Amino acid sequence: MKQNLRTRESGFTLIEVLVVVIIVAILAAVAFPIYQNYVKGAYASDAQSAIGSIWNAAQMYYQDRGEWPDDVEGQLEPKYISMKNATKRQWVFTIIGGGDGISEITALSTEEMKQGAGHEVRYTTDDGKFTGYGFDEEE
Repeated sequence: MKQNLRTRESGFTLIEVLVVVIIVAILAAVAFPIYQNYVKGAYASDAQSAIGSIWNAAQMYYQDRGEWPDDVEGQLEPKYISMKNATKRQWVFTIIGGGDGISEITALSTEEMKQGAGHEVRYTTDDGKFTGYGFDEEE
């Protein structure tokens, strides 16, 4: 009787390895955009929190003076609001309106933010909604 001199070596075939690589690539392609949206939302939440504080400070300013502020740093800081330096380095805040009423508060990202400059978060006071970076598609 002849014995099989060839012994079977253990391990994976090339086809099996390629199938695993393809499956991992497909999962990464699906997961990456979802991850990016979470990152955007996290960075935008910093601006959202600061805008909420600015809106509350603007309402206190109005109660004290009878007019709405039109500048964050000159009129609201430091009496009505105190923002962290890290937030002020990453975002530039603007009050749109003032005097008779505030229509919108915006935050525009600077180069200090890891996602880069030019991303805008907007808060509309009429409907109380946030739009822009991290909340919907940017225009």
